[in-house]
Parts: sequence; C-alpha cells; structure tokens
Amino acid sequence: MNEQTLSMRLERVAAHVPQGARLADIGSDHGYLPVALMLRGAIEAGVAGEVAHTPFASAQRNVRRNGLEAHITIRLADGLDAIEMADRISAVSLCGMGGKTMCEILERGKHRLSGSERLILQPNGDECELRGWLMQNSYRIVSEELLRENRFDYEIIVAEPCVAVAYTAEELYFGPLLMREKAPAFVTKWQRMLRQKQQTLANFERARDAIPEEKRRDFARQISWISQVLA
Repeated sequence: MNEQTLSMRLERVAAHVPQGARLADIGSDHGYLPVALMLRGAIEAGVAGEVAHTPFASAQRNVRRNGLEAHITIRLADGLDAIEMADRISAVSLCGMGGKTMCEILERGKHRLSGSERLILQPNGDECELRGWLMQNSYRIVSEELLRENRFDYEIIVAEPCVAVAYTAEELYFGPLLMREKAPAFVTKWQRMLRQKQQTLANFERARDAIPEEKRRDFARQISWISQVLA
C-alpha cells in the first residue's frame, strides 16, 4: 500500500471525505490518506497528525516526495492536538486503532473541534463503545460500512454533529444503519460471531463456578440479539 494504491479499507474511508474538505487525519501513519486525496484533487488542504517519531518522519517524506508541502501539514502531536484553529478543519479521520482509544482521543481533544466537523472513523474493535461516545456527544451516525479485508472485519462509522440523538443498546452494538441494511458482509460477520459466542457460552457453562454469572448473562443476551437480527 502507498499513496497511489490505498488498501480497500482506506479507499472506503476516503469515499466518505467530502469533496473540497479540509481534512485532519489523526494517527496518519505514513500520511497515505491525505496525500492520496490531495493528489486526486479531492481535498483543499490536509493535516496529518502522528504521535510517534518514525511514522511522522515517513509522512514528512511522502508529502515532500509528492511536492505537497504547501497543502499538507505534518504535525508531531498527540491526538487532536494536531489540529489548530487556523486549519479550519471540516473533516476528521481516525483509522486503524481501537474504538476505546478513539473515544479517549475524541474526549481528550474535543475542545479542539469547532462542532461542525464530519468524523470518519474506522475502529479496530470496540465499535459499540465508540457509537456510545458519539451518541453522548450529540453526533448522529450518517453512514456505516462493514467490509472484510485480509481475514478481518472492518467497520467504518461516519458521524456529524446534531442537536441530540438516541440509539438503543442493540443499535449501538450492531450499528443503527448496518442492522437496518443487513448487507451480505454484515450477515456473514454476525453468523460467524454467533457461532463463536455460542461456543464460548458453552465453555462458560462447563466452567460455571469460574465464570461470573453477570458475564454469562451478558453473552446470553448478545446471542439473543444476534439471533434476532439474523432472523
């Protein structure tokens, strides 16, 4: 993968960045996403934020090699500290980190947001917690995708600020739009998850004394939800 050929996962993230956006890509790694979008003429400007020195230096090289120093700013910063008011950011992307880490980044840095940015999020797990943060902070989920790449399931969650929004526990768990659409990738994922959770619950029952009752009940509830959504 490079700025010329993004992974399928990053291509789908790119598809949700509005044309002409001013993008902040947080945890940008090599800066592939903002560089690719700038080369395509899809964004007006970009900020690539990276907390680790090695990917920060790699992103600098990629921006320099493509002659984009005037359009993409690379900042060594923790989370949303990479965003400055003068950047006039209109979209923020966070990709390839755990959902709980994303919640921490968004919570810690929400004072850096103007309240009008589109969030394009691709968590590696803990999607439920991330949707919960969005709901609690008045972000409405406007688009969701689920795709499988290299034997992993990836969810993309796109959210925009709103006055208030409420999702059920099941909607937070599955994704309000994903569970409504029930695309083939969604059905395949949850069929696989159902088998795994049924096996885990059976193991819990065999080791009943070692597993807290609350944990067994939680797994049973998840199995019920998955069975219902697949019915």
